[in-house]
Amino acid sequence: MRIGIGNDHAAIELKKEILNYLSEKGYEVINFGINEGETVDYPNIGEEVGNAVANNIVDYGVLICGTGVGISLAANKVNGVRACVCSEPTTASLAKRHNNANIIAFGARIVGVEVAKDIVDSFLNASFEGGRHLRRVNLFKDIEERQK
Repeated sequence: MRIGIGNDHAAIELKKEILNYLSEKGYEVINFGINEGETVDYPNIGEEVGNAVANNIVDYGVLICGTGVGISLAANKVNGVRACVCSEPTTASLAKRHNNANIIAFGARIVGVEVAKDIVDSFLNASFEGGRHLRRVNLFKDIEERQK
């Protein structure tokens, strides 16, 4: 499985931890974020990872900024992206199971390393349940079509 990871300057250290964690678990991780202290505009990183997910370059995305909010808002502007901000593992699991989320985001100023690992695991180990949730996910697609 290929995972795209992106971050801004507020999340360099947490991104490194999560990138290494995912790599150690056997995932192929593509780094769209920054590794050093330069300032970067998180909307650009969110869009990059969003495009990688929407174009099947990666299977899922993990986005990290100060809160997870701004970078996820940018990713959600890309058609086909369903990015959810998660501050704990239950939301991450439900985002995938009920909303077929394909990107999770969290904040380096909000969660610590161990919680971030739990969030990632909960997301990646969950599966979309379909059923009654599929109708609602299709409504997301309808909204995207109306925006074209």
